[in-house]
Amino acid sequence: MPAGLGAAWALLAAAFLAALLLHRAQAGRPGGAGTASGLFQDLIRYGKTKSGGGQRPAWLRRFQVPKRWFTHFYVVSVLWNGFLLIKLFQAKFLGAVLPPWIQRLHSAFGRDLQNQNTDSEHFSALLVLLLLWLHSFRRLAECLCTSVFSNGVIHIVQYCFGLGYYIVLGTTVLWQVPINVRHGKESSVQICWYHVLGIVVYVWASLHQHRCLVILANLRKSKSGKVVSLSHSIPFGDWFERVSCPHYFAELLIYVSMAITLGLDNVTWWFVVTYVLFNQALAAVLCHEFYQKKFTSYPKHRKAFVPFVF
Repeated sequence: MPAGLGAAWALLAAAFLAALLLHRAQAGRPGGAGTASGLFQDLIRYGKTKSGGGQRPAWLRRFQVPKRWFTHFYVVSVLWNGFLLIKLFQAKFLGAVLPPWIQRLHSAFGRDLQNQNTDSEHFSALLVLLLLWLHSFRRLAECLCTSVFSNGVIHIVQYCFGLGYYIVLGTTVLWQVPINVRHGKESSVQICWYHVLGIVVYVWASLHQHRCLVILANLRKSKSGKVVSLSHSIPFGDWFERVSCPHYFAELLIYVSMAITLGLDNVTWWFVVTYVLFNQALAAVLCHEFYQKKFTSYPKHRKAFVPFVF
């Protein structure tokens, strides 16, 4: 049922596009974004952007958790997607059989293809799972060792969504290949041009994302590395010269790199990329508005998300 899986990601992307358009429409009215529903604003905002949603009633504040709990997302991803990576590696190269419960889920939601290019498909999925695991491990390390979290909060719904997101994401990769990995034949590895291109884009985007996160963290540190402030400042350097949220733009490029690694023709993964596009665009717009309202000297040439475009 790959069409159903793709439709689910497409529906999620449409929901975030609708949220973005609704926010933009409400922000353009007299009175700004404060005219929006308090619940709606609470669900789309987190961290520093919470202050832009107007006064939040006490009952809404009961459903918030610390933003630093973002770290939990990457713990879950490292564990779950590491498990899937190991199982697919064993099935691909060691002749092991995937656990029965994975096979049952795959038969219900995954692809059931019997073509002549399954070796390439399995290797592509293995590479993407590896890239996803490396991305999650790096982000976990950055949360623990680089980022400086303030007292910002996120809604409990956002927190639960984030926990489930990386589980579904890695499972989506696994479901893009036929369940019978070796069919009793000797496994082979076919390295294609799109594998190389995808990895190059992934490394390039990851390096820029890390640099931007270091820039943000250093705004709150002294030259010796000691945290001296939890306030917000205007970031400069690297892609910050062009956009307010280059780390969000880099996140989008990382998912595009995975689409390239899958061969550019995986429709389901392009729906995942579309979801990331609208999800990160919404977060970038909210951050951009925060910077513009807080700092009168904020660079006017900066876009919110995509350089020169949006």
